[in-house]
Amino acid sequence: MPDETEDDDHYAPPSTLLGLLQRGRGEGALRAVADPAEAADLVHACVRHDWVWDILVDERALYLARLLRDLELPLDPVVEVLTAGDEYHHDRAAEILRLLARGGSEEAQEVVRLHVRAEEPYPPVRKKPQQPNPLADLDNPRLLALLADPGVPEDEKTEVLRVLRRRDPDPGLVPLIPSLATADGLRPLVLLGDHIRGLGALAVPAARDWAASGTRWLAWEGLRVLASHGEERDLPVLLAELRRQWADDVWCGPMDMARGLARFGPKAAEAVPLIRGYWYDTPHSYERPAYLEALAEIDTGGLDTAYAVSLWDCQSDARLLGVRRAPDQPPVRERLAYLRDDPMEDPEVRNAAAARLAGLG
Repeated sequence: MPDETEDDDHYAPPSTLLGLLQRGRGEGALRAVADPAEAADLVHACVRHDWVWDILVDERALYLARLLRDLELPLDPVVEVLTAGDEYHHDRAAEILRLLARGGSEEAQEVVRLHVRAEEPYPPVRKKPQQPNPLADLDNPRLLALLADPGVPEDEKTEVLRVLRRRDPDPGLVPLIPSLATADGLRPLVLLGDHIRGLGALAVPAARDWAASGTRWLAWEGLRVLASHGEERDLPVLLAELRRQWADDVWCGPMDMARGLARFGPKAAEAVPLIRGYWYDTPHSYERPAYLEALAEIDTGGLDTAYAVSLWDCQSDARLLGVRRAPDQPPVRERLAYLRDDPMEDPEVRNAAAARLAGLG
């Protein structure tokens, strides 16, 4: 066993089996199946301790359920979390058990029957009738004037943004954006990001200035605009941001820079080592498929192995990439059949695996 304990929030190096399992990487599942004796305690550690980076989007339940089933491991640690954890950990363990039960585990079916709370239907909530919004009758110039007025309260400016969001993007909003922050200056007003994305290429000239701003939220919004709509002249700025994120161990958001760089194809070749590093190292598994897609636009070298390994990844989007792009080899066909026939698998992945196998004949 490595020195890291179950109570340690530290991620083990991605070259280790524990580090691979913590990140939900396909290579971790492959190594675990190849050496169940080494993997058993580590899989149970990942059940007991939640290393998920973002619980809203990073998937682990199916990944862990498969390891428990395929390695024929005891379910006691899952039951411990189910019965002793808080509501979040209870639900996390319950999801693993429901998947195992769906996959045919009689033990999991019995535990679910005895311990998992039934889903209670939510009673309908009677919504209060919406009051007419007097701002809705104002034209755009008057609404923009309210946003430009430093004396207008923050909550009223948010309502103005809410009204404007129902209309076509207005270029008149662009020069006001740097001033539309919360009172402490640390965050944009609610809904401002939606407006910036709606402006799209209209915001590019201003976004170049925002990206150079010392105000972090404004710089980030500018960088995202340049990533989505910038020109070749913006490549150095995007590369510099990706390097900064890597140096600062930033895990949420680099995929936006990677996607932006991918728009320039081989001209962004300088970014390849960083994007490969993010695919390999990130604990934020939700972003992992985006790095593979970016690499496919910039430099496809070596991606066959990455696509094949993705068939074992924790993220359903990564498995879909693997299903569609992994090279036609006997181990790949075997895994495709596994995904097609596994009742625990996401239906979209199962259907894609079936279609790929049918196409391969």
